[in-house]
Amino acid sequence: MAGADVTRRLAAVLAADVVGYSKMMGVDEAGTLAALRDIWSEHFNPAIAEHNGRIAKMMGDGALAEFASVVDAVSCAIAFQRRMAERNDDADHVIEFRIGVNLGDIVIEDGDIFGDGVNIAARLEGQAPAGGLLVSDSVHAQVVGRVGVEFTDIGEQQLKNIERPVSCWKWDGKVEGAAAPTVPLDQIIHFCTAPDGVGIAYATTGSGPSLVRAPHWMSHLEYDWKSPIWRHTLEELSREHTLVRFDQRANGLSDWDVEEISFDAFVGDLATVVDAAKLDRFPLLGVSQGCPISIAYAIRNPGRVSHLILYGGFARGGEKRGSSTSKDQAIAMRTLIQTGWGQDNPAFRQMFTSSFVPGGTAEQWDWFNEMQRISVSPENAVRLRQANDNVDVTELLAQIDIPTLVLHCKNDGVVPFNEGRRMAAMIPGARFVALEGDNHLILEDEPAWPVFVDEIRNFLAETS
Repeated sequence: MAGADVTRRLAAVLAADVVGYSKMMGVDEAGTLAALRDIWSEHFNPAIAEHNGRIAKMMGDGALAEFASVVDAVSCAIAFQRRMAERNDDADHVIEFRIGVNLGDIVIEDGDIFGDGVNIAARLEGQAPAGGLLVSDSVHAQVVGRVGVEFTDIGEQQLKNIERPVSCWKWDGKVEGAAAPTVPLDQIIHFCTAPDGVGIAYATTGSGPSLVRAPHWMSHLEYDWKSPIWRHTLEELSREHTLVRFDQRANGLSDWDVEEISFDAFVGDLATVVDAAKLDRFPLLGVSQGCPISIAYAIRNPGRVSHLILYGGFARGGEKRGSSTSKDQAIAMRTLIQTGWGQDNPAFRQMFTSSFVPGGTAEQWDWFNEMQRISVSPENAVRLRQANDNVDVTELLAQIDIPTLVLHCKNDGVVPFNEGRRMAAMIPGARFVALEGDNHLILEDEPAWPVFVDEIRNFLAETS
C-alpha cells in the first residue's frame, strides 16, 4: 500500500480466541457479547500490558498480540488462562479461550501484523486445548524451566495451510501451581478371552480409582486414542482414574470372525474384561449403546457397580420404541450400511458422520469416516446394529438401586432426547442433565463439554 508504514522483525506472536463462540452467540448473543467485553477490558488487555506486549488486532472473539520476549508472551498466556479459570468459577457465562504462541518473522503494516509468524500462531491456537496453550518448538526451547509450568510434547502436527509439520508442545491449563500435571499419554492394551472363545481387546490409561467404560458400536482402541473426537474425553476420564475400556466383539482390535453377536454376548464381554482387569467395585460409564449394556451388567452383578453414568443412551433400541417410523428407519439404516459402507466412496459413511457430529470440523468428519471403515466390516456393522436396534432393558430400570447420572444432548440426532429422558425417569432417584448441543459425541470446543465434565466429576465426588 502506498504510504503505508511497513517493517519486518522477529517477534513472539500470541493468538487467542473463544472456544465455541458461534454456538454461544446462537444461545445468548447479548449475554455473550457483554461477558466478552468485560473479559477484554478486565482480564486480557491488562495481562498484555503487564507482560510488555502490544495488541495488534482484535477480531470479535479473538485477538493477536506481539511481544519482544518469548518468556513474556508465554507468561502472559498462562496468567490470562489462570485469570479466566478463576473468573469462570463464579461466572454465569463460562467462557474459555484457546491460545497459540509462535516465534517467527512478522511484517508490521500500519500497526497490524502479518507473515508466517502470525499464520503459525493462529493455527496453533486453533488446535490448542480449551483453557490451555499450544506453542511451537522454537517457543518451548526458550521458556522451558522459566515459566513455572510443564509442557507436554505432542510431536509434529500438520497445521492447516502450513506446508511443513510443526513440532508442538501443550499446556492443558487445568491445574494451578508450579507445574500442571499431564495425563499419561500411553495406553496399555491387553487381551482376554470370552467364554465362547472370542478374543477381546481392552486398554487401561491414567491412574487412580478404576472407571470402566462399557463398549459401544464402532470403536478402535488405538485409533480412538489419537482421534480429534475421542481424545479429549479419554484424557479427561483418565485424569483422576484408571480408565478401562474395550472394543466389543466384531469390532476394533477384538476378534471380527465371531459366531454370536447379541446383547447377551455384549454384557458377557463386559464381565470378561472386568474380571480380567481384576476389578472389584467400580463406577461404570455407558455411552450410547453402552447404556443398556451397563444397566444389564449392574442388575446381573449386584454389588460390583458403585455408580452408573449414562450418556446419550437409551433403554430400548430403534425397533422397540413402539413407532413404525423408528422401526422403518432402523431397517433402512442397516440396508444402507450393507450396500454402501464398504465402498471406497465415503459418501455413505458421511451420512452417519453427519448424524453423530453435525457440528464437527472437516478434520473431525474425515477422522470419523475413516474410523467407520477401519473399525468394523460392513457385515459386522449390520449385525451389531441389528442387535442394538432390538435391545429393550425397560423392565430393569426400576430395579437399579445405585447412584445414577443420566446426561443427554437436547438435539442429539442419533438417539432421541426423549429416550434419554424416559430412561432417567424410570430409574429411581436418577439425576438427569439436559445438555445444550446437536452432537451425539460431545466435542471439546462446545459449551456442553465443560458441563459434561463437571457433572461427572461432581457426581462421583458427591456420591462416593
